[in-house]
Amino acid sequence: MEDFDYGIIGGGPAGYTAGMMLAGQGKTVILFEKDKLGGTCLNKGCIPTKSFLHISGVYAQMKEASKLGIIADNLTLDFAKTVEKKNQTVERIRKSLELAVKNSGVKTVYSEACVKDKNTIIADGAEYKVGNIILATGSKPREVKGLEFDGDFILSSDDILNLTELPKTVLIIGSGAIGTEWARILSDFGTEVTVVEMAEHLVPAADTEVSKRVERIFKQKKIQFFLKDSVEKIENRTVTLASGKVLTPEKILVAVGRTPVCPECESKVVLGDACGEIQLAHYAIHQAKAEALGIPFDKNLVPSVIYGEPELAWVGLREQDTDETYRKNILPITALGKAWCDDCTDGFIKIITKQGQIYGAHIVSKEASSLIHILLVAVQNHISINELKKLCFAHPTYAEGIFDILLSL
Repeated sequence: MEDFDYGIIGGGPAGYTAGMMLAGQGKTVILFEKDKLGGTCLNKGCIPTKSFLHISGVYAQMKEASKLGIIADNLTLDFAKTVEKKNQTVERIRKSLELAVKNSGVKTVYSEACVKDKNTIIADGAEYKVGNIILATGSKPREVKGLEFDGDFILSSDDILNLTELPKTVLIIGSGAIGTEWARILSDFGTEVTVVEMAEHLVPAADTEVSKRVERIFKQKKIQFFLKDSVEKIENRTVTLASGKVLTPEKILVAVGRTPVCPECESKVVLGDACGEIQLAHYAIHQAKAEALGIPFDKNLVPSVIYGEPELAWVGLREQDTDETYRKNILPITALGKAWCDDCTDGFIKIITKQGQIYGAHIVSKEASSLIHILLVAVQNHISINELKKLCFAHPTYAEGIFDILLSL
């Protein structure tokens, strides 16, 4: 029987990060993964979705290319090659990850594992003694009563990645990150998309001003949506909403979040999606670093990003969470020369301040996923607005929009 300092169950971002960090400190680590390294993020979430977003975005741009003087006649989409490209991207990243884990000294066992006791893990009929157990067992798509997944008509976010041809129409239940990104992907590919959201606005976790801008963008893209609504019943593939609206989609994507997968275990540390907190890969990675290296991070300042064109990103306080002592300032992206050069003028940069400090930031823009980190650094380190004004931002960039807002304060 082999002995290890740490036994980690789950090879997603939390599991492999913790394993490599601990091994780097001279600890002996064994990592159990029942499927493929990379977890949901690499295999069924972030990476394949962003690959599709890139391709669908290019396709949408090419359809409008004549406005830029680029004539692309007889433009067609070979979805099979799109799927092949997505798979190649995932496979390339996974092979790189597998090599990195191996080179770090972590032993990987590809088998379903269970905890026998606080110091014993069983996998594939063998027992492994470990000094410590870390559970990073991830999550699975959340089901809704009456909308149980069948892999054919009612799809999960896992199922939709397995499509071999595009549906003509799709109904998406939920408008969080998964629902919004897939609405963008499918719409850009030419599918007729309808979104149903129970909340008052799309992307309910975002600042209300961001949500309203998404609604405007969806209208421009002819993505139909119903707010404060839900599915009442489904009969013979006909969907009736609580509002009485009747829909006949070719497919339904249920995108209402994910459920933690976390087996009971004594003396355990639970990281990533399994802990039931913020289900984001970067949150899982930083949890792992905090556990393995003792590097703390502020759980209240974890940035959120929704990809597509334009990107959405936010961190810190939302306007609806503040009172009259806070101030908001907004700069429309149309004020930036770079936005006009890129033909990406829909959006804004918004910051929430109080007594010379930034408490929240909300961006709808190309490159928002990168821009948000400038403001995250300022919020987390309590850098005053006056200090930020001393920075020299390059021109033309989207980042200089942050400086323009600061100058107005």
